[in-house]
Amino acid sequence: MQPSLLRQCISAIGTLVSAVCALLALFAPVPGWAIAGIGVDWPLIWVICFSIRRAPLPAGIAGLAMGWAQDGLTIARPTHALGLALAAVLTARLEKQRFIQEDFISVALITFAMAVLSETCIAVQYSLMGVLPLAEIWSHHQSVALGSALISSLWAPIVYMPLRWWWREPAPLK
Repeated sequence: MQPSLLRQCISAIGTLVSAVCALLALFAPVPGWAIAGIGVDWPLIWVICFSIRRAPLPAGIAGLAMGWAQDGLTIARPTHALGLALAAVLTARLEKQRFIQEDFISVALITFAMAVLSETCIAVQYSLMGVLPLAEIWSHHQSVALGSALISSLWAPIVYMPLRWWWREPAPLK
């Protein structure tokens, strides 16, 4: 049974508000939200949460949109859109293949892996741009990828639970 138009509009507004909150959280330096100076990748967490219960195409579009929005708020070169879109599509494919369950540990593990993937996409772009020596890029990448993956995977289940509730399927009317 199709949800009502009002329910779809409210869900879309809630999704948009949650995405904006994830982007704005990048600018909220709260103690305890960083490891070795590396902060939480809130847009990545949002993309993972969004992609877990969706098909790869809408997940990839959401990843691109979130990446472009993040690029608009931060440094656009290299772009965040490639890493977020790739993470979104792979997360959606994991769910479709039933390799994962919807629980805290799975969300944390997926976020850890996708954070490393996303940071690797950025490191590859820096390498192709040729602005820094390769050794410097890849040595910095190791600490950034590990720090981002650790802190983001710790916060992902906490963000996932309310979003999962918000994006749940409505109960059919009797």
